[in-house]
Amino acid sequence: MSTSAFPDVPVNLADKLAQFSELWSQKKVAVINDYEVKLAKLKGEFVWHTHEDTDELILVMSGRLTIQLRDRDVVLDPGELFVVPRGVEHSTVAEEETAILLLEPAGTMNTGDEGGAMTKAAESLD
Repeated sequence: MSTSAFPDVPVNLADKLAQFSELWSQKKVAVINDYEVKLAKLKGEFVWHTHEDTDELILVMSGRLTIQLRDRDVVLDPGELFVVPRGVEHSTVAEEETAILLLEPAGTMNTGDEGGAMTKAAESLD
């Protein structure tokens, strides 16, 4: 039996994505050690920010995502992932609604060190 707050059954990511429509709001779907697996839907441009203490894995599930770095852009299509290294300032842009999976330490804020109006704590999906 799992000691996690999440059931010890398979997680259907498509079903989880269908449970919410809010943009730029991270939803926890699993926990692995001290890391959270989160889903989010994006459209438009996010704030520039940095995660000083952690890398951030971003996997595109649907749509297309541009991760802007100060020296280049990284464009991800469905099934592609990119790891933003700790301390690297970045922003994301989605021209169309895009669904992503994130893997990062528990408690990591979506806006990193930037804060502001788009800052939201991740919520659990049942």
